[in-house]
Amino acid sequence: MYKKSAQGWLKHLDFIILDVICLWISFTMAFGIRHRNLEILTNSLYRDMIWSIALLDIVVIFFFDSYKNVLKRGFYQEFTMTLKHDILLTLSSVFYLFLFKEADDYSRLVIVYTGLIYLIISYVVRNLWKAILHKCLVEIGNRSLLIVISAQNVNDVIDNIKNKNYADYFVKGVCILDKKAKGSIIDGVPVVANEDDLIEYVCREWVDEVFVNISESEPYPSELLNKFTEMGVVVHMKLAKSQNLLGKKQFVEKLGTYTVLTTSMNNITHRQLIVKRGLDIAGGLLGCLFTAILFIFIGPAIYLQSPGPIFFKQTRVGKNGKKFQMYKFRSMYMDAEERKAELMAENRVQDGMMFKLDFDPRIIGSKKLPDGTVKKGIGNFIRDWSIDEFPQFFNILKGVGGIIEPTKKRLDFTGFSLA
Repeated sequence: MYKKSAQGWLKHLDFIILDVICLWISFTMAFGIRHRNLEILTNSLYRDMIWSIALLDIVVIFFFDSYKNVLKRGFYQEFTMTLKHDILLTLSSVFYLFLFKEADDYSRLVIVYTGLIYLIISYVVRNLWKAILHKCLVEIGNRSLLIVISAQNVNDVIDNIKNKNYADYFVKGVCILDKKAKGSIIDGVPVVANEDDLIEYVCREWVDEVFVNISESEPYPSELLNKFTEMGVVVHMKLAKSQNLLGKKQFVEKLGTYTVLTTSMNNITHRQLIVKRGLDIAGGLLGCLFTAILFIFIGPAIYLQSPGPIFFKQTRVGKNGKKFQMYKFRSMYMDAEERKAELMAENRVQDGMMFKLDFDPRIIGSKKLPDGTVKKGIGNFIRDWSIDEFPQFFNILKGVGGIIEPTKKRLDFTGFSLA
């Protein structure tokens, strides 16, 4: 799994752009209140000031780190930071006007009105945008975190993560390595595994990231952590206990109040993530359009030979164990699952891990003629040409899914992603 890169002041480019827009709106409104018109572009002094205050705004953001921890700030803290930024920007504007000897021609009321209006608009927009971002994190699935710790300070560690990273993680559960506590509840979080069945749990359940907090007197379970990394699970370790793991990318960051070394196979920047998601949405929309066209022809053909739902829905396990609903055009009769038991003896996969038949009578329209030849039906057609897979474009559009192995004469979907 990749780890999203969050380095540099430009990681809050969205807030910077919104801030500049709020500033321009405030400046225009202040000009309109003072001069009783909005013809600000016809006045060369104020027209030049529009670009100057935007540059000053960016300079203040850069030097005073105005958006540090912006997503974790509460309403009061956000107001104080917005007020501080507003005062610094107003003082910078006044200094600019005096420096270029334009203060005498510039209305002082415009400066005051701009500061007051900007304080209100900027504060409201910042909180609204944070609410939207937090809502998006919940809707697209914030990262599922499993805490692996020793028996010491269990409550403190859980409380720390839950209170300091509320928008970033859903705390899936706890594993206590040196104590058999599976099944108990600690600070509202279940103990989901012991050391002996931890790997099995991570393979079976939805776990994106693991935080390991071991006391200084204990060695890190290197073999365990290497298995996590190989499985694509991002691993966080307290920096004081860090060591070399198999992951290609390592980052020093904050998890709660702990400084951790995060290891992952790769990382992705916000720009790359936006481009990737944009391609997924564009491809998903196009795929859904093709699916709708195919439905016009395939839907009636399926229903006429096997009355019932046109689409087949099943719960599958996707990336890092996250469950999702898989959709396909139905290619089997409604009683296919019930008939599976009576056909088990004909399964050509000896270990029983998969169910494959040379001739599967459960496929819609499939018949075996008296001379031994097989007559294929609509079910065989949509399976052979992977038409049954097209409804999965809906999952690409949603941004969920897992790995679909390509087979002969079938489309190559390597996960529900086009990028």
